[in-house]
Amino acid sequence: MKRSAPLVIVGAGPAGLAAAKTALDHGLPAVLLDEQPAAGGQIYRGVGEAGEGRRKVLGADYAKGADLLRVLADKGLDYRPGAEVWEMTREREIFFTRQGAVERLAADQLILCTGAIERPMPFPGWTLPGVMTCGAAQILLKTAGVYPRQDIVLAGSGPLLLLLATQLLATGAKIAALVETTPSENYKAALPYLPAALQAPDYIFKGLGFIRDLKRAGVPWHKSARELEALGDNAVLGLRFRDAAGIREVACGALLLHQGVVPNVQISRSLRLEHLWDPLQRCWRPKLDDWGLSEIPGVAVAGDGGGIVGAKASEAQGGLAALGALRRLGELDTAARDAKARSLQKDFRREVAPRRFLDALYRPSGAFLRPSDETIACRCEEVTAGRIREFVALGCLGPNQAKAFGRSGMGPCQGRVCGLLVSEIMADARGVSPDEVGYYRIRPPIKPVTLGEMASMAED
Repeated sequence: MKRSAPLVIVGAGPAGLAAAKTALDHGLPAVLLDEQPAAGGQIYRGVGEAGEGRRKVLGADYAKGADLLRVLADKGLDYRPGAEVWEMTREREIFFTRQGAVERLAADQLILCTGAIERPMPFPGWTLPGVMTCGAAQILLKTAGVYPRQDIVLAGSGPLLLLLATQLLATGAKIAALVETTPSENYKAALPYLPAALQAPDYIFKGLGFIRDLKRAGVPWHKSARELEALGDNAVLGLRFRDAAGIREVACGALLLHQGVVPNVQISRSLRLEHLWDPLQRCWRPKLDDWGLSEIPGVAVAGDGGGIVGAKASEAQGGLAALGALRRLGELDTAARDAKARSLQKDFRREVAPRRFLDALYRPSGAFLRPSDETIACRCEEVTAGRIREFVALGCLGPNQAKAFGRSGMGPCQGRVCGLLVSEIMADARGVSPDEVGYYRIRPPIKPVTLGEMASMAED
């Protein structure tokens, strides 16, 4: 049976929880859908169940996320964990699977808080058992206190690489090496953005603290690494790379990779929202106004799903999106909305002040945007970068045609992992911008749904 609600929020991370709190504070009931069994999103995953020891390992910023969960106790909130959205229409009708059955909702106002996903970091051997992303390793640490017991190598670029390394050190894990792939020229490119970043100096100090802790622990740190190759046949045994000193090999039983995060645009793409190419973040983001509103009336996006801004800025955006929804529903007039938004807008400006600096400093190396021919690009269908280049040589112009040429993007992940990568490879092969090449056309079901679950709709 299709039910209606004045406000539906998809995603219970920082943006979604903040949006729910703002709506409830103004007397507006809300439905909060989240595919995870517990709220918090990736950044605060498992914080509600984490004990004092785990919170100490993961740091004070993680522990503060528990404050956001208080909104779940509000009687005006219809919180539905384990709700996996697999279709959404431009008329704001939502189909999702929960507890083995399909449910439908129609929303007067809809706020998408879908968060971010990790950018793939492809190179020879990256699909070997024992190789995983830093985000996946952090999920294990946050939800179960589990971490690799073998020698660990962390490779890649970005703040999460340093954060996870310090968290692993706090658990007693053995880090064999930190292999940083940040190109040396990025430091010069980031300098013009440093004055703005200093408006939020705590981010700079936090990063310097990570560096200090890793150096004190004596972790071998290799910088400007390139030509990475994971070694091993049936499982990862080590990492080979080149740095200023030449070719090196480091033995390991676990290889953790990170190359930054990008917006999760599967739902916004399925809605056919207009998306803009960000040449600095090397990704697409939906086109939104200051309240997160898209070109579809009543559909807003908040948090990293609308462009990478970070956890605290996502909270501010969630609040602003909820204020916009309250205004459109007639619960607030324009003057009241604007007055209540000022503090959130101030918080947002402060939190995003370092963003351009970080984007320039940790801009991905071209080697991972345009990998070698033998490197697998689409993991689900095992399509190599070389095959995608062959498609272009045969006249294939974009990712949607590439599906017909070789099934890239047609596996279980529906292009979530390979989407950006395939666009980058094809754009490079054609000598044009990824914006001209475009992205996969996302169709429902966005997530897997069984025939039995679909059949449950007939019972309504």
